[in-house]
Amino acid sequence: MSRIYKNLKEIVAPDHTALVVWDVQKMLVNMVFNRDEFLRNINDLLEGARSVRIPIFFTMIDPLPPAFQSPASLALGRSFNVQDKSAFELALRPLDGEVVVRKNTASVFVGTNVELMFRNAGIDTMVIAGISTEYGVESSARDAVNRGFYTVVVSDSSSSSDKAAHERSLENMKRLGLITEAATKEIISAWS
Repeated sequence: MSRIYKNLKEIVAPDHTALVVWDVQKMLVNMVFNRDEFLRNINDLLEGARSVRIPIFFTMIDPLPPAFQSPASLALGRSFNVQDKSAFELALRPLDGEVVVRKNTASVFVGTNVELMFRNAGIDTMVIAGISTEYGVESSARDAVNRGFYTVVVSDSSSSSDKAAHERSLENMKRLGLITEAATKEIISAWS
C-alpha cells in the first residue's frame, strides 16, 4: 500500500526523498535574473541534503549532434551551440556518490533511468531545484506527479533568465494542487 504523507516534514523525509538539481550549468547560471541569491540558496539546499544523506541527482543538458536533433527543436530555436563545451560544465561540483544524469529533454524521466533508480531505492519524493523554472523544472515536476511521486519545487533555489516566467511557472505549479512549493529554509528545516 502506498504511503500517504500529510505535511512537508513527512513528504520530504530523508528516508524516501531524492534531490534533483536541474541543469545548473555555467551557461545557464550566468543568465539567471538573481544569480547571487540563487547560488547561495542552492548551495544551502545541497548542504542540507548532504547533511542528512539524501541522494542527489544533477542533470545536465547533453545536446544531440545537430543532424540528430528534432526538426521541431531546430525550427523553434531550441538547439544548442556545442562549440564551447566548457559552457555545459556544471557550475556546482557533485560529490562522490552523487549521480550526474545527462539528458536530451526537459524531463528528468525521458530517456534516462532516473525513475528506475528512484523506485529501486524506495524514493517516493522528488525535491527539485535549478534552472530554468518554466522549462525543465516544471516539466520534470509535472512528469514526476504523473508517475506517482510526491513532488516539491524549491521556489528560491530555482531560477530563470526571465523573472516573470519563473514567477508564472511557480504560480502554474501551485494551481495544479499536486506539487508542493517550498523555500530553501523550509526544506532544510523539515530535514533537520
